[in-house]
Amino acid sequence: MSTLRGIVSLTVMALNTLIWAVPLIALTLIKLVTPGRPLRRRVLRALNAVALGWIDVNLWWIRRGIRPDLRLDLPEDLTADDWWLVIANHRSWTDIFALFLALHRRIPMPHFFVKRQLIWIPVVGLAFWAMEFPMLRRLTREQRERHPHLARRDREATERMCRHARERPIAIYNFVEGTRFTPAKHAARHSPYRHLLPPRAGGIAQVIGLLGDRLGGILDVTLRYERPTPRFWDFLCGREGAIHLEARRLAVPDWMARGDYHQDPHYKERFQSWLNALWQAKDARLDSP
Repeated sequence: MSTLRGIVSLTVMALNTLIWAVPLIALTLIKLVTPGRPLRRRVLRALNAVALGWIDVNLWWIRRGIRPDLRLDLPEDLTADDWWLVIANHRSWTDIFALFLALHRRIPMPHFFVKRQLIWIPVVGLAFWAMEFPMLRRLTREQRERHPHLARRDREATERMCRHARERPIAIYNFVEGTRFTPAKHAARHSPYRHLLPPRAGGIAQVIGLLGDRLGGILDVTLRYERPTPRFWDFLCGREGAIHLEARRLAVPDWMARGDYHQDPHYKERFQSWLNALWQAKDARLDSP
């Protein structure tokens, strides 16, 4: 029975994506030929409405067809009228839908840092491009040193998103570990944490440097699964087990909005220390039953 539920869930989400693809493609074509940023902002608002509708339908099915055991601990003062930076640990594709279930329409339209390769996913990749999500290469340190122009393009993509983000409230989501946690990745990166991969600070430091004066706060999200190896297919089948999602609202420190992560080594060290301390606290919370 659970496998049948998974097949139905996958079918519902696929059909939902195909239906919303029609206005998405039409609006993307309009955006391509629309002159001037003021007119493009109107098209972007329509694209946001399409994305919100796609999320609405998916969440309707998840709540009624899958009925996940999602246990939430959220701040009470969330609002869709502020800008937010959401950072979280990353275990599974399920994380995205857990975040949607917790935060959808409580805060503005989500914008994700996404891997550049995802642009090739049908419909979804087009949506990422049309809605101006920053598409990053996720370079290793060695690759950044060998190809600094590629790292510069990633920074330019983030800067472009932040510049456009000043036009309207948005929520910027970033899985700062850069990839999903697995024991193999944990060992390969020599992670100092028990349940987490080392966080990468560059992207969120740039967001705070460019949008710090607009941010209503940072939402530090901790995702904990009762099953040790969460899988998206198990989630679709309704057999994932309890998912705990805790979000803490953090104020943006004054020093954080006044530095340059890529040019000031003292600021960079201070920012990395702040993020590592946040990750140590998160690791300790994941140790708790």
